[in-house]
Amino acid sequence: MEKLPSAAVPRFSRVRAASLFIIVALIGLAADLHTKNQAFLALGMPGMYRQTEPELKAVYWIWPNVFGFQTALNPGALFGIAAGQKLFLVIVSLIFLTGIILYLFYAAWRSLFLSAILGMIAAGICGNLYDRLGLHGLIYPEWHPEAGEPIYAVRDWILCMIGTFPWPNFNIADSLLVCSVILLLIYTWITSPSSEEKN
Repeated sequence: MEKLPSAAVPRFSRVRAASLFIIVALIGLAADLHTKNQAFLALGMPGMYRQTEPELKAVYWIWPNVFGFQTALNPGALFGIAAGQKLFLVIVSLIFLTGIILYLFYAAWRSLFLSAILGMIAAGICGNLYDRLGLHGLIYPEWHPEAGEPIYAVRDWILCMIGTFPWPNFNIADSLLVCSVILLLIYTWITSPSSEEKN
């Protein structure tokens, strides 16, 4: 078999890394948006059922009082940080997304594992950015103080309880971001030279 010229290898590696990045990002984004849509269709807007049945919090329990589904809207970032600062959060998201793509093509293409991790991060950023831009098309219902206004907030639907404390609701995009950071730390630890090698 004829050997590929050395100059062609990096190009092939970049194409392969970019392809994996795009596939992971698209699958992650599709999973996030689809589950958000299904959750809000099934459970409705946050607080909707409390108008007619105040005792009903519209939680669909998978494991009673431990894990279930409940819709929520987060106008900020993690734990509601920078709530209402839509423009700031959009700009930060775009900066991070641009940085990830540049890093992929200038350095990360050497590792398919790292390319997949970056795809997960991109999916998480794009999934929540989609919501922050109001592309889901939701508007505040009649009983809300901002009735009729478009909603610029991230749709959350996964509920986990820590004892009696409800962990802030989250979604697939958030899960992808958290898992990718953990995987990135593992990758960095595995690939970093040991102290003996440094010496």
